[in-house]
Amino acid sequence: MNIKLLRSVALAAAITIGGSVALFAVEAPKEDAAMAAKLVTAIAKSDHQGFIADGDAPFRQFKKQQFEAVSGQLAPKLQAGHEISYLGELKQKGFRVTLWKLSFKDGSDDALATLSVKAGKVGGFFIR
Repeated sequence: MNIKLLRSVALAAAITIGGSVALFAVEAPKEDAAMAAKLVTAIAKSDHQGFIADGDAPFRQFKKQQFEAVSGQLAPKLQAGHEISYLGELKQKGFRVTLWKLSFKDGSDDALATLSVKAGKVGGFFIR
């Protein structure tokens, strides 16, 4: 193969790969974005009732003491300012699981949040 042909193949591959990446840049489902924002706000405000309000029966069993432990750690960082960005979606055990990046204005490490939804109810919300 000559160099011109190799460059053409490389360019075609780069264009194809670039085009494929652009296909995956999608917006978050509106209802999930609203739920994620509501859950993060509830954590920032230490609002246990607001946190469990849209949950299915098992999610609503999340104990106030457990919530307060999480909220106590995250609320100050969230109140100092944060951004939540949609990363993608999975299907797991009948749930639509959306992935979110939480970036904190205080410069601390980002966090990964997962929101599990089935039939319009929150089945889980985890921040790692």
